[in-house]
Amino acid sequence: MSQYNTPGDCPRISRRALLAGGAASGVAAMMYGAWPHRAVAAVGDGSDRPRRILFASRGRAAAIDENGRGERYIAPDVPDQVSWQWGPRFADGRHAILLSVEGKKTWEHNVRSHLWKYDLDTGDFTELATENPPAVFMPACALIDGDQRLVVNPIIDGEQRVMTMNLDGSDQVPVTGAGDGFTYGVSVSPDQQRLAFHATGPHEYRIFTTQIDGSDRRLVAGADGHLYFGPTWSHDGEWLLYLDCHTSGGPGHDWADLAIGRPDGSEHRVVTVGQRHWFGTSFGGPDTRGSGSNMPQWSPRENVCTFTCALPGARTAWQYASGRPDTDHFNREYQPELARGGTEICLLDPLSGDVSRLTHSDPPVWDFRTTFSADGERIAFCRAAVGAASELWIMNTDGSDAHRLTQGYENLGADHPVWMT
Repeated sequence: MSQYNTPGDCPRISRRALLAGGAASGVAAMMYGAWPHRAVAAVGDGSDRPRRILFASRGRAAAIDENGRGERYIAPDVPDQVSWQWGPRFADGRHAILLSVEGKKTWEHNVRSHLWKYDLDTGDFTELATENPPAVFMPACALIDGDQRLVVNPIIDGEQRVMTMNLDGSDQVPVTGAGDGFTYGVSVSPDQQRLAFHATGPHEYRIFTTQIDGSDRRLVAGADGHLYFGPTWSHDGEWLLYLDCHTSGGPGHDWADLAIGRPDGSEHRVVTVGQRHWFGTSFGGPDTRGSGSNMPQWSPRENVCTFTCALPGARTAWQYASGRPDTDHFNREYQPELARGGTEICLLDPLSGDVSRLTHSDPPVWDFRTTFSADGERIAFCRAAVGAASELWIMNTDGSDAHRLTQGYENLGADHPVWMT
C-alpha cells in the first residue's frame, strides 16, 4: 500500500514536523515554483546539442543525451584496463576525465590506475598525470585554475591523501600529509579558494576545510559516535552539506541524517532526525547488485538540497553480514523476502525545514543518487525495484515529467549519473 494518499496532495510540513521525523510519512508541496524545462543547452563550441548525462554500467563509462538518445558505452582500447569510470568534467562541455584501473579490488588500494582526458565528440583520449606519479592508485577529484590543474587523491603509505598538480603531473602541491588520516570526498568551493573533505583515523570521520595549498585547516564537524561524510558546497559558498551517520547503527552505514555547517567551523546543524536518508546503498539482484555512498546534492541556484527519504520501516533486500569478514567491500546477504518499503526523493530547505516530495511509487521502489543539471532545471537519479537492476531516470526539479532513460549495458544496471557542464 502507498504510504501517502496521492502524490502532491500532502500538506506543507513545518521544520518542527520535519525534525520530529515527519518527512517520511508526509511531505509537502514546495513553495518553490516549477523551473522551466530546457531541452538543449549551449556548449563550449557554441553549438546547441542535447545535454549529456554520464553514468556507470558494469565497469563501463557511459553517456546518454537527456532526451534518451545517443546512448553509448566507452571503453578505450588500452591493454590491461579492466574497468572505466568518469571523473571531473571540463568546462568546455565535451571533455571529461576517465579513470581506468588494472584490477577489480580497488578498495585494497594497490591496483594501478590511470587518468585520461577524453573527448566525447571524437573519442580521442590522452593520458594525464604521467610525470612522476606519487602513487600507483590515484583518482581525480576536481579540476581547478581554469581546468589547468587537478585535485587528486593518491594512496601513499596506506593513507589516502589530497594534492594538486598540473594536468601532466608536474608541480605537485600536498594538501594533506602523513598522519592526517584517510582523506577523500573532496569538494571545491565556488570561488576555488578552499577545499572541503572528510577524514578518518585516528578519529571517526570528520569534516574539514583548507585553503587550496593545505593551509588554514578548519574542523567543521566531528564527534565520537558520528560518521560525518561527503561535504559539498552551497552555490553561494556559505554552507557545507554533509551526512551524519550514527555509528551505533551498524557497520553497513545504511542510514544517516543531513547536516550543514559553516566552512570556517563556526556553526554545525543537524537538519533531520531519525536517520532517514539512505546512505550506504545496496540494490539489485545477485547478478546485478550495486552499492555505494548516496549523497544529498545542493541545487546549483538555490539553497535547497535533495534528500533520499526512507518510507517508514523501509528495509533493503541486502542485509549486512556483520558476523563474517568483509572480503568484497560489500559483505551482504540477499534476502528479498525481508525487503519492504523504499525511498523517495525530496527537496529540503535546510535553513527553514520546508520539504517537498519529488518522487512517489506504488508499490514503493528505491530512488537515489540524485544529480542536478548545471542550471538547476532537471534532476537525474537512479531507481531500483527489489531484485531488479538499477535504472537511470530524469525529471524536472518540481518532480514532473519523470521518466526512465536506460537500464544500462545489456540491462544490467545504470548508476552514478553526473551531468556534463
